[in-house]
Amino acid sequence: MNNEDSEGELVFEICVVIPKRDAGLHRDDDFDCGNVFAMELQHAGLVVERVVGNSDEFFKVAAPLETLGRAAAELRLMKRTHIGMDLQFDMMEVDAFVKQPDDDKIRKNLLKTWALQWWDFTTQPVDEIFAYYGPKIAIYFAFLGMYTQWLLFPSFIGLIVYFIDYGSANLVVLPTFFIVVILWAIMFSQFWKRKNAALLARWPITYGNAVDEGYKVIGMKGNAQPQQNPMDLIKLLEVDRVKGKKVFTKYEWFNHLLRIRNDALVIVSIICLQLPFELAYAHLYEVLTTDIIKFALTAIYLATIQYITKLGGKVSVKLIMIEHNESPETRADSLVYKVFGLYFMQTYIGIFYHALLHRNFGTLRKVLIQRLLISEVVQNLIETSLPYINYNYKKYAVRQNKEKEKGSAGTFQFTARVEKEFLKASYTASTGEELEDGLFDDFLELALQFGMILMFACAFPPAFAMSALNNIMEIRTDALKLLAMLRRPVPRASATVGAWLNIFQFLILMSICTNCALLAWLFDEEGKWKIEPGLVVILIMEHVLLLIKFGFSRLVPAEPAWVRAARAKNSSQARDMYTKRLLRTISGGEKTREMKKID
Repeated sequence: MNNEDSEGELVFEICVVIPKRDAGLHRDDDFDCGNVFAMELQHAGLVVERVVGNSDEFFKVAAPLETLGRAAAELRLMKRTHIGMDLQFDMMEVDAFVKQPDDDKIRKNLLKTWALQWWDFTTQPVDEIFAYYGPKIAIYFAFLGMYTQWLLFPSFIGLIVYFIDYGSANLVVLPTFFIVVILWAIMFSQFWKRKNAALLARWPITYGNAVDEGYKVIGMKGNAQPQQNPMDLIKLLEVDRVKGKKVFTKYEWFNHLLRIRNDALVIVSIICLQLPFELAYAHLYEVLTTDIIKFALTAIYLATIQYITKLGGKVSVKLIMIEHNESPETRADSLVYKVFGLYFMQTYIGIFYHALLHRNFGTLRKVLIQRLLISEVVQNLIETSLPYINYNYKKYAVRQNKEKEKGSAGTFQFTARVEKEFLKASYTASTGEELEDGLFDDFLELALQFGMILMFACAFPPAFAMSALNNIMEIRTDALKLLAMLRRPVPRASATVGAWLNIFQFLILMSICTNCALLAWLFDEEGKWKIEPGLVVILIMEHVLLLIKFGFSRLVPAEPAWVRAARAKNSSQARDMYTKRLLRTISGGEKTREMKKID
């Protein structure tokens, strides 16, 4: 909900929808449920605009600045001030705080400078994306933009390595390319941390002081609300230190064991159920000789694996809902780890089979081209076209129902913009709406792509160029999808990309091992050297790269120096400000008591 814009006009951002058949049960306006609902909202200090649609009624809700200020003060929300610090909101000092810009103007500007801007391939207005969509989506597009920019370098090197024949020098070129791309991936993950820290220092990302709903007490159901908040447990620790330590220790280990049990269930299911299925498909694809049969087999496989993956995602959500996670972000991270295990097996086990067991690099390259070029292009088309088809189908259904009603005449049309927005699809994840939104699928697509181009870099160097081209298209199609085809998602607070960065770093470690194995098989296949000395060289290179991977984080700080200095300055200023306020309160209280004694 937004306050007034610069011209004093209210901006409506929240809408409540009521079916028309339930909105007015009586002809008398005094008994109209919609009127009663609107009056209650108005009594709470809100502004309501009622719009009658074709099949539903819409109540657009806004709040004046005074109402928002009172609510923010009661909730003790932190807000960015004009001096760049985040302070607790005070209604008496409202002019000191930065006002929220007009979201409709931001949306129109984003359409021009982001979704429809094709001249600058990777640059994005991340500050405006943050102002309109919140930190979670803004961080995703900042990550996607930086990742695409960094892909241009290995793309150029990969094309040179692949299309130029170096003759006997290939013995040196491929290992050199492998070392370069591993160093590139290590540097990317570390420099992203620095950019992430810079974004957090620039954006007013704040969190409420309320107890999160994810905090649960032992013995309660997964979807139940805690009856005792953390402050009560802390008070128990202060009153009875021995008993309090036992409660916290029991709670901590119970949560750890519960997560370990759920993770073990997922891992065992993947190994026992999905692994044989993936190996059977890879083996049949290898032994079949007819392309038509291979195509039919792949179609059956894709239809089956979609069902298996969707089922696995739902089971993972069920397991997470009974875990005692402390916040929505930890629940989302737990879902990421569990579901990524399913997709990791689905995406890579067949490629491992062709590369490491059969050493069939011709088939390996075909599979990589199919996954990187055909699959990603088709997936982008589906992501863009499905919301549009769904939106037009809903409009058609409303039009058909309206025409069937008695007494309807004339040309049917949607007169209210709010009704059109309501018919758009929501930005949801393939696993459901319980824990994640559509960013889950977008991040998953990036992670799978990153692992594919990096773990098999020596087998197919042009994969980096294909991924860069796909990501350039992905930036614009995702922007157009969010701005024009989907309902605006609810902003979510987030400081980092969360568990996805850990998955990217895990894929870097995996790529060191897989590329070392690929080099050994490639050189042995060409007869350039024997496998025994080749393995020695490969193992030495593998250990050196692993040392570089773990040592590079010590050489490049995760935060820029100016970010640390700004944070220290803000902390010092806030501490001095709160200290002076506390001393002023204490001093004022003592003076008041002295005046009472004199009276």
